[in-house]
Amino acid sequence: MSRSRLPASIRQVLAERARGRCEYCQSPEAYCPDSFTIEHIVPCQQGGTDDLNNLAWACFGCNGRKYTKMQGVDPQTQQSVALFHPRQQKWYEHFAWSEDLQVLEGRSSLDRRTIAVLDLNRPSVVNLQRVLVMVGEHPVQREYLGEEGED
Repeated sequence: MSRSRLPASIRQVLAERARGRCEYCQSPEAYCPDSFTIEHIVPCQQGGTDDLNNLAWACFGCNGRKYTKMQGVDPQTQQSVALFHPRQQKWYEHFAWSEDLQVLEGRSSLDRRTIAVLDLNRPSVVNLQRVLVMVGEHPVQREYLGEEGED
């Protein structure tokens, strides 16, 4: 049975909740050449639903790389770990920007694996972060502290 497309109102809610950024690589939709998409955190093939708590706003690159994956092997420990879950975990508690604000660094096995599986430091994302730094539009970590980091 084919799935029906979720309504535009759901897309709007997701985009607003994510502040117009990919919930994985933090790239702003306004600067991405590809459209953003609704990502099922727990894939439908694995029992996931269209409930807002199972949906994330993601760039095409992150969504395509995650696909139906929910876990993977940590490149440092070689242990299987779950991937980052944007509804259950806070981004700023799991990821940090490198000193030059161009590369994402993970704080744990889960984070390193998410970076590897979704290739969050792929050249196109790193280049975008470099440009965002130059024009003063980078999603720096302080944005996730205080009031904005509360949700």
